[in-house]
Amino acid sequence: MKRKYFFFDIDGTLTEKESRQMVPSAQEAIDRLKAAGHFVSIATGRAYYKAEPFRAAQNFDHMVCNGGHGIVIDGKLVENSPLDKDKCLALYREAISLGYGVLVATEDSTSVHARDFRFYDQCGIRKEPTVYIIDETFDPANAPAIYKMYISVPKEEEARLTLLATLGHMRFEPEYLLVQPDEKHEGILRMLELVGGQPEDVVVFGDDTNDLCMFDPAFTSVAMGNATDPELFRRATLVAPKNIEDGIFRICEAQGWF
Repeated sequence: MKRKYFFFDIDGTLTEKESRQMVPSAQEAIDRLKAAGHFVSIATGRAYYKAEPFRAAQNFDHMVCNGGHGIVIDGKLVENSPLDKDKCLALYREAISLGYGVLVATEDSTSVHARDFRFYDQCGIRKEPTVYIIDETFDPANAPAIYKMYISVPKEEEARLTLLATLGHMRFEPEYLLVQPDEKHEGILRMLELVGGQPEDVVVFGDDTNDLCMFDPAFTSVAMGNATDPELFRRATLVAPKNIEDGIFRICEAQGWF
């Protein structure tokens, strides 16, 4: 059997969204793909610090993380690039001038910086564990790097941020917008360069809008039956059953991948 290069999104693909637990049949599929000699990797938008415990716990050797900017090979982080700092600073200044609160992650960790409590006053705390560093003298221009930003802009006001399209962004919560890398496709190609794979041997699995960038015509793209964006079904090479209906295992078995 020719070796293939599998890349799996986490939330809603490998895991059940509400419990955030790995679907047992998905774990069995991963183990069997590896036993068959395939290259098996995560491909997630999660930051490295957030994705690494999942990778280790679920026995993945490889990972594309940080929205494509992070690369883990054989359990070792080999790359983890921040966002374009100049573009971040321009968007940060625009958001501040429009009266929105902005939290800035200057490193790959749970810590975020802000110069005041405006973000909290406008939309409350972030919906995940966070260390807040509030310093009225904070200026992201003095930070060594910027990995993410969180802007307390309502969805109906996003158009006010004229520089938003210059950076990857997504909204998982109604209260605030997340600015982070959105280049999982580029991360997969970079991984292939490092490990010697070819695009025609890639198989990607996804379920949400931020997975669309992975659905390259050169790849075999698998949309989960529980996908939230209809465009995934239109672009997919294959459609699997829902993840909680053993979708990953069943499509891999049907395709003869193990």
